[in-house]
Parts: sequence; structure tokens; C-alpha cells
Amino acid sequence: MEHVIDATNQPLGRLASHIAVVLQGKNSPKYNPRLPGTERVVVTHVSKILVTGNKYTQKTYYKHTGYMGHLKEKTYKQVFEENPDRVLRDAVYNMLPKNRLRNGRLQRLTIKL
Repeated sequence: MEHVIDATNQPLGRLASHIAVVLQGKNSPKYNPRLPGTERVVVTHVSKILVTGNKYTQKTYYKHTGYMGHLKEKTYKQVFEENPDRVLRDAVYNMLPKNRLRNGRLQRLTIKL
């Protein structure tokens, strides 16, 4: 089954947690934690997502290249201007359980700007 979610004026965290629940299949009466689930999620209008407070300028994303001293950091504003869907994908990725099923569940997430 496919769920279509409109991200217009929705807070990032609440939207990501709702998507994570659907991807796990917890909204279905057939929920089994050992199965990956069959629900697909399509998110539209990600460029109109809402963040509260000062997160737009103060929230920081970190990435390490693997070389000593090469810790890259970018603000939410920089990441959002480069690739708006990365913000939502990272939030959902971190809200899913840290196990073997996580990458498969994340592949069932489609993000449209």
C-alpha cells in the first residue's frame, strides 16, 4: 500500500516520526517487528517543510571523510539549499530502529520536491 504525505508547513520531526512509524508497519494490524513491512511512503512538497526556533541557522550536520581532521560540518540552511530531501531522509533514517531492516525500509521512502 502506498501512503502519500504532503509536507507543506509540517514540522520536520513530527513528519519524520510519522513516516518512520508507517515504514515499520506499526500502523497496520498485521505488524510484526521481524518483518520489514510492505508500506510505501511518498512525500511531496519537501521544499516547504517547517522548522521551528533557530534550527534554520543553528542546527549542524556532521560528516567525517575518514581522514584525520576532516570532519565536515554544515548548517541546516546550507544542506537544505543544496538538497532539501536529504534533511528529511536523514531525520527518518535516524528514527528507524538500528538493525538490518533499516536500509530496506528506507528504500521504500520516495521524496518529491
